[in-house]
Amino acid sequence: MSMAVERPHLSIGEVLSQLREEFPDITISKIRFLESQGLLDPERTPSGYRKFYEGDVERLRWILHQQKEHFLPLKVIKGRLEQLELGDGSLQVPPEPVTADDTTAVDTVEAAVEPKRGTAKPTRKKRRTEPPVPLDDGRADDLVGDASGVSLTRAELGRASGLDDDELAQLESFGLLAPASQSGERVLFDEESLAIARFAAGFFKHGIEARHLRMYRNFAEREATLFGQALLPIMRQRNPESRAKAQEQLAELARLGRGLRTAYLRQAVRESFEN
Repeated sequence: MSMAVERPHLSIGEVLSQLREEFPDITISKIRFLESQGLLDPERTPSGYRKFYEGDVERLRWILHQQKEHFLPLKVIKGRLEQLELGDGSLQVPPEPVTADDTTAVDTVEAAVEPKRGTAKPTRKKRRTEPPVPLDDGRADDLVGDASGVSLTRAELGRASGLDDDELAQLESFGLLAPASQSGERVLFDEESLAIARFAAGFFKHGIEARHLRMYRNFAEREATLFGQALLPIMRQRNPESRAKAQEQLAELARLGRGLRTAYLRQAVRESFEN
């Protein structure tokens, strides 16, 4: 009678210990969050404990690498995982899964390319990165969506947005930028902070300073209060149907708000040029 030999596996705590040196920001909560978003699917014991095999660990390492080096949203990472998955659920990962000219990447910082053996490594002139600032980041109507899981240190935020320490400090001093979490002296910023920093970088290029941008935050807070009052009767019902209806109406209010602001802006600009 042959006995089935169980494959070697790791617990979630052992996975954490194995990856922490490479990804200092990793936590058990983050691994569980990635699982809840459908990016991981570890096997479970009869008592409910997670069993991470080698393929699961490599999959998690790949996900964390995309977040750390390329600042990709989870939706983009999930789509790429589906493209890379083989029939057995393992990944067929190319040597350089994300390149600098990939239009779906959020990070616009150039990817380093390892030269072929026997060739001289090209030298690059260091320059300040100035990522393009979109007029609409594609998430304007997804105002209450799930968190993306993006977690950036201050240095990573500066590198991804093209802002230096002084410019980040200016945004913080005027209340335009704040860390999503803080542990001692270590602060982490989320995807919304990255969007704010990138838009601010675009304004800075035109000579508009951080103090001038406070009106956008003030207006956003007033607009959120107005929309909240309008949707309060629906949200009080506290059921999935009312939540979905509130999200739909919130998206509609956001579109109306953007349209009205644009109309007034066109009107004001036209009048200023005519005077």
